[in-house]
Amino acid sequence: MTRTETVLVGVDGSAPSLHALDWAAAYARRVGWPLHVVCTYSLPSFTAASLDGGYAALDDSAIQEGARAVLEEARARAEAAGVRTTATVTTGDAAGVLVEMSREHSLVVVGTRGRGGFTERLLGTVSSALPAHAHCPTVVVPFRADAGADAGAELPPVRPLRRIVVGVDGSPSAEIAVRHAIRQARAWDAELVAVAGVPVGAGAGLLAWLPASIDHEQVLADVTEGLNVIIDRHEADNPGLTIKRIVLDGTGAELLTEFSIASDLVVVGSRGRGGFRGLLLGSTSQAVLHHSACPVMVVTKKCDDDAEESAQAS
Repeated sequence: MTRTETVLVGVDGSAPSLHALDWAAAYARRVGWPLHVVCTYSLPSFTAASLDGGYAALDDSAIQEGARAVLEEARARAEAAGVRTTATVTTGDAAGVLVEMSREHSLVVVGTRGRGGFTERLLGTVSSALPAHAHCPTVVVPFRADAGADAGAELPPVRPLRRIVVGVDGSPSAEIAVRHAIRQARAWDAELVAVAGVPVGAGAGLLAWLPASIDHEQVLADVTEGLNVIIDRHEADNPGLTIKRIVLDGTGAELLTEFSIASDLVVVGSRGRGGFRGLLLGSTSQAVLHHSACPVMVVTKKCDDDAEESAQAS
């Protein structure tokens, strides 16, 4: 399949999905791409088995009609924002459908809603599974309970990307994240901040076991030097671009979540894994997705590999 410069967004009629639609439309308008909206529906898996010949078969026409109504509302909303929009209703698991469709698009956007208590630790099925398996970068747009939570409430406005934060830890996945963050910074003429964290604080953190003789300030200095090497190289490859560098005591997830409060986009990389663990993102990207106050872009090695294959095919 050939990838097109199109933004794909999933909607289901909920306030979080409409907020994600608004974000996707604003992004598409900024970069000059069209928008493709998809609404999926599926019938309960037990219906076919539970209905015998004495009962009428379940008619999905009403469900399909409802999905089309959601889609038409979404398309009209995006077109009113000045974006070229196409739309599709399809059956199947929403996460699976979006993963498959992500092969043909350059960005996929979904919404999610934070909740209190135990469920605050869990994202919805789509926003949790999609970033791990998508063939292009995924943006998850949070919809907080204090921002238009009621069905009739006005949706929060979409902020333009003026400040982008990217997590850097020297890994290959972080290298991919930096490249994508640079593209976003250039597209939006935004400030770009590279953040590295190292938990060296006394009494807590992953490195609290270090002997007292170890100079924690030197550890931070070493990490700063490593960050500078990486960012200097990227700045050399991108004349005119200046990337701010920040190294602080703390884990990457903690720092990126804190920075998300005063940022418009957080970009994180995630390492692909084999077997069952391939169903999950890394701990940092999962934690940031759960708690970020602003949209989060997740990029994986698969995104770059598939983009390269698509470019070669075209």
